[in-house]
Amino acid sequence: MFVLLGIRKYIVSVLLAIAFVFSLFSLSFAATQKTLTVSFVDVGQGDSILIQTPEGKNVLIDSGPNTAESAVLNFLKSKGIKKLDVTVATHPHEDHIGNMDVIIHDFAVGKVYAPNVTTNTKAFESFLLAVKSKGLKLSIPEVGQNISPDGKVKMTVLSPSKKDKYEDLNDYSIVLKVEYGKTSFLLMGDATTNIEEKLLHDGKLKTMLKSDVLKVGHHGSKYSSTSAFLSAVRPKYAVISVGKDNPYGHPAAITLSKLKSVGAEILRTDEQGTITITSDGQTIKVAKKSSAVKPQAPPSSSVSEYAYVGNSNTKKFHYSWCTWAKKIAPNHKVYFKSREEAVSAGYVPCKVCKP
Repeated sequence: MFVLLGIRKYIVSVLLAIAFVFSLFSLSFAATQKTLTVSFVDVGQGDSILIQTPEGKNVLIDSGPNTAESAVLNFLKSKGIKKLDVTVATHPHEDHIGNMDVIIHDFAVGKVYAPNVTTNTKAFESFLLAVKSKGLKLSIPEVGQNISPDGKVKMTVLSPSKKDKYEDLNDYSIVLKVEYGKTSFLLMGDATTNIEEKLLHDGKLKTMLKSDVLKVGHHGSKYSSTSAFLSAVRPKYAVISVGKDNPYGHPAAITLSKLKSVGAEILRTDEQGTITITSDGQTIKVAKKSSAVKPQAPPSSSVSEYAYVGNSNTKKFHYSWCTWAKKIAPNHKVYFKSREEAVSAGYVPCKVCKP
C-alpha cells in the first residue's frame, strides 16, 4: 500500500516537472517569436508602405507625394530606421515617388528597385539623380523574382515583366506578393484592371493571388478591383491609401461595394490614419492609429503629371517641388499640366523656383 502511494507521488512529481519545463519552453518561445510589421503610412493622396521584417530588415515601398515629406521622414525616424535594405519605387508618379530623393539622401539604402519605364517629370529626375549621387544602382526586377532581404519572408514580383509595354504609367506598377509563414499581403501599387486581368490569365500567377491583406490598386478607383480579381484574392482586409476629400472621388463607391461583397474589412488611411498590420506567421493583427490627414498630391494622367501648382489666393504658380508650393493650403491649391495653362488662367510665375 505504502509502495503504491510512493509510486503515485513519484509519477505526479514527474508529470508536474514535465509540465513546468514545457511551460518555460512555451514562454521562452513566445518571448523570442518575431513578427512582420507592415505599415501603410498616411500620406494623403498617395502611397507609402514600410515593411519591417522578423530579422530586422527594412523595406520601403513608395514615398508618398512631395506634400507628405515631413510625414514620411518623421514616421521612418519614429520607427528608429537607420537603413532601408530595399527601396521600391512602384512607378514614376509623383504621389508615389515624391520623396524618394530626400529619403535616399537621408538614409543608408541597399537595393533600389523600379520598373523598366521612364518619364520626364521633376520628381522622377530627382529620384534618378539621388540614386546616382549616392553611388547606387537602379535594379529592374523580373516577374517571379524574390526581392526580400529577409530569408524568412518572401517578396515575389508578380508584375511587370521587363519587356512589358503599356500606355498607362500606372500599369508599370511593381506588384508584390509578400509572404510570411501562413500569412500574405498583395500590394498592387496603382495597377489597373488591365494588369488584374493579365494576372488572372496566367495560371501560375493566378494561384498566388489569394492573400489575407490586399493593398487596393489605384487608391480604390473604378479603374481597378474587378469582381473576378477580388474573388481570386479573397482578402480578409482591404487597405486603401487615399486622401480625405480628394478631387478624384477615390475610393469609388462601386469599388467599396465589390470589396464588401467578398467579405473584406475595409481600412482607409483617410479615415483611420496610418494602418499597421502585424503577422507572427500564423495570424495577423490590425492596429489603427489616427494621424492628421495630409494635403493632396497633384492629379496624375496616364502618361504625365500636373507639374505646376497654383495658389488661388496669391494667383502665383510654382513647380510642384517648390518650397512655397508645399506651403499652400490644400483648399487654395490649383493644378496645371503646363506653364501655358497656368499663365492663361491668370497666374504669374513664382520668383523663387521660376517655373
